[in-house]
Amino acid sequence: MKFLTFLYKELKTSRTNALDKIMKKLKERIIISTAILGILGVIIGAFGAHGLKPHLEAVGRLNAFETGVEYHFYHTLGMGLLAALCTNRQQDKFLVWAMRCFIIGILFFSGSLYLLSCRDLIGANLLWLGPITPIGGLFFIVGWLMLLIFAMKDLKTEEG
Repeated sequence: MKFLTFLYKELKTSRTNALDKIMKKLKERIIISTAILGILGVIIGAFGAHGLKPHLEAVGRLNAFETGVEYHFYHTLGMGLLAALCTNRQQDKFLVWAMRCFIIGILFFSGSLYLLSCRDLIGANLLWLGPITPIGGLFFIVGWLMLLIFAMKDLKTEEG
């Protein structure tokens, strides 16, 4: 019987250690993704403010470009929050989905605004990207919803 108790404790410890390693890797991924998206946000924002500004003002698309940059940063900062909240609990899967939604939202929403704002410079008819922008907005909303679900489940776990 002592052996079974010992074995149970070892398995439980091993499982906890494996879960800790997985969650550490997940947290690292979120932080790396956040850092990359933050770097890109600064580069794109600076390029828009300095290199593209005269062109964007001339064609009346500076506001759209700036909106793309703003939402890019809002959701990059949101991903930083996700990294801070990430632990080794079951409800962290909602944080993973929130991160995925934020990344897709940045690509669709901000990416489409960047390309639509610069379509004259690119020399391509990119008007088909117009409907992509609100889809990116929906991904942002779903990402924040995942964060809300995470918080509600986390509170429920602490209470119960």
